Amino acid sequence: MPLSETERDWVAPVAPGPVDAVVPLPGSKSMTNRAMILAATAAGSSRIGRPLVSRDTELMAHALRALGADVSEDERDWLIAPGPRLRGPADIDVGLAGTVMRFLPPVAALADGEVSVDGDPHARNRPMGPLLDALRALGAGIDDGGRGALPFTVHGRGALRGGTVTLDASASSQLVSGLLLSAPRYDQGVEVRHEGPPVPSAPHLAMTVAMLREAGATVDDSEPDVWRVAPGELKGRDWHIEPDLSNAAQFLGAALVTGGRVTVPGWPSETTQPGDALRSLLADMGADVSLGPDGLTVRGPGGGFAGLTADLRDVGELTPVLAALAALADGPSRLTGIAHLRGHETDRLAALVREIGGLGGDVRELPDGLEITPRPLRGGVFHTYDDHRMVMAGAVLGLAVPDVRVENVGTVGKTLPDFTDRWSAMLATAG
Repeated sequence: MPLSETERDWVAPVAPGPVDAVVPLPGSKSMTNRAMILAATAAGSSRIGRPLVSRDTELMAHALRALGADVSEDERDWLIAPGPRLRGPADIDVGLAGTVMRFLPPVAALADGEVSVDGDPHARNRPMGPLLDALRALGAGIDDGGRGALPFTVHGRGALRGGTVTLDASASSQLVSGLLLSAPRYDQGVEVRHEGPPVPSAPHLAMTVAMLREAGATVDDSEPDVWRVAPGELKGRDWHIEPDLSNAAQFLGAALVTGGRVTVPGWPSETTQPGDALRSLLADMGADVSLGPDGLTVRGPGGGFAGLTADLRDVGELTPVLAALAALADGPSRLTGIAHLRGHETDRLAALVREIGGLGGDVRELPDGLEITPRPLRGGVFHTYDDHRMVMAGAVLGLAVPDVRVENVGTVGKTLPDFTDRWSAMLATAG
């Protein structure tokens, strides 16, 4: 949750030495919000085991309650019981959560009544047009004033025809995932065809398909850029939510920066989470990376680490932390495949150029990425633009650079509300 006004800015602590920490992480936001959609549209009740509790997931819970689902807490789990029917009128606040703004409208199209959807000011700049046009093609009534963006109203009729739709999802894989997650409830199911540049974050699409199948849906993704979901009843079930691997980036990165060791317990041996790519990406920068019974352990080489050349199309959410690491590395880095980050919580490419550059760094924006040449950095204000990943990037820079003042640190509550406490606990192990 956002911090009070007096706590909004945070001086990122410098590491006093190599860290040697075990850092447990809460559940995956991506898995939690997908499980909630599937649970709310299932035929029976579901239990979501150890979900992430953060602004993004609580916004999803509030939205589903507004549409008639019963979402309650049972110790560390959430219980979701679908109502007798999805209903309006309802007012939905999506905040700045991409999963809520892309996953909820296809559900709202099934509701009986009007559903008004809006969010934070910057949310109105995020790409929504392809999703709204696709829903119209499938039979939904949507009034967005021709903007193709928030705010808009879905005129639900209690059902949706479904069928075949073509869209350009190159701005976000969530545009496809949102349609697929509700497709079993559509009269004809859905066939989604993507036409355009490659869809980013392919692992997130794989996660959507896998979770649909676990809920009992019939999904055919055998043809490239085509996904078919047959109509049918989803079953209520128990969902086990894995730790959020993307939220491990800054903690594991601290092992590199300090020449120390960080272990994240509960790291799955097999997963659809894009954050699992940290294993290879950090190894490419010189870390010793091992996965065992105790979790994933990253050991920094000590005495510096290498730059990174990588295509991050599938793992764009890792870019801010990797860019911060690159600014502290011993050699240049080139991060590509991430033009779509211009449409995230903020224009992340421009933000990283501006903020790392403001501390004395050398970051050049490419058509589809960033080129980073390490230079001595100095302290200063690191603006975050209401973007949780920018907070994490600022924290990494602060490990090695005194007086990095991370503005509006409370925005990290979007996915990791107790981030600063976890960061301090990790640094308390340094010596």
